[in-house]
Amino acid sequence: MSTEIRFGVIGLGLMGREFASAAARWIHLSGLDVRPVLVAACDTNEKAFDWFRASVPTLQFTTTNYQELLARPEVDAIYCAVPHNLHAEVYCDIIQAGKHLLGEKPFGIDLAANEKINDTIAAHPKVFVRCSSELPFYPGGIAIIRSLLEDDFGEFVEVESGLLHSSDLNPEKAINWKRMIEFNGEYGCMGDLGMHALHVPLRFGWFPRRVQAQLTKIVKERPDGKGRMVPCRTWDNATIFSEVETAGGHCFPITLHTKRIAPGETNTWFLKVMGTKRSMAFSTKYPRTLQVMEYKPGGVQAWQHIDLGYQSAYPTITGAIFEFGFTDSILQMWAAFCDELVHGRSGMHQPFYCVTPEEAHQSHLIFTEALRSHAAWVA
Repeated sequence: MSTEIRFGVIGLGLMGREFASAAARWIHLSGLDVRPVLVAACDTNEKAFDWFRASVPTLQFTTTNYQELLARPEVDAIYCAVPHNLHAEVYCDIIQAGKHLLGEKPFGIDLAANEKINDTIAAHPKVFVRCSSELPFYPGGIAIIRSLLEDDFGEFVEVESGLLHSSDLNPEKAINWKRMIEFNGEYGCMGDLGMHALHVPLRFGWFPRRVQAQLTKIVKERPDGKGRMVPCRTWDNATIFSEVETAGGHCFPITLHTKRIAPGETNTWFLKVMGTKRSMAFSTKYPRTLQVMEYKPGGVQAWQHIDLGYQSAYPTITGAIFEFGFTDSILQMWAAFCDELVHGRSGMHQPFYCVTPEEAHQSHLIFTEALRSHAAWVA
């Protein structure tokens, strides 16, 4: 018999609808004894309720005031997707209300906001809190993660990770809150996309000892939808060059890419781990293909291209020969959140879990240093 977790959603935009869809598809998962039930929804735009009321039969309550949602005793946990400038206030209120939380990245508009959230988490240890990052749950990402847990890569040579898309290549695209520094923050594309690039590196303890960033503003103004042009003040693209030192004293570079203007990239997450014995690479641009190279001294250096199929972290009803997609990664992330919430880390059905508050904090330290290093470089 499944344990039900009764959820409220705060922020009913694109990702709020994705969560509702994932909850409706829960029967797609096989053998997981926990499931989310969406019972309450909140947004300041009342028109957003229409889709949820028509699409979610378990929905019991809607409101434009999130405090009213937090006061509902039938709500156990919250998924929150609001602009970055609201993270500190809303996330802290959720935690203080005793509701478990999966919040959108970057967990605060800046380092000070993130530290306020973490202080609130520390004061409420019974509340389970995680940060959203779904793309490493693709089969290729999971294959690399499992290999990092089990196989010997030798000495790490280099790691490269990133999230690329091109939705801002069109200069006629109207500005939205992600291009406004007062809502999105000085991190720009790093805050919005960076957790995808950092989820796996931080999970394996690859926190850089030094950082150098190259940040660019490419489209400097956009239409505001009212016939005027207004400035875009957030960073469009960021490349972060960093160096990691292992416990054994070995150093290797990690390069992180977060780009909103990467021509030809619809929404590409990638990870490449190079070692002296084993190397692996995966990109959602080619979702069925995992690249692997095994090397022995004096042997041939040859990449294998392995057809992945549907090999997910949590088993599903889908046959292994079929393809995996973005909505499947959302479902897998939610399975990991619910699994860890109910069973704890040691009791999870598989070993890869959602981003922790500590990892989100580490990302803030990296982004803050990236801003500082870029400012020093251009000075």
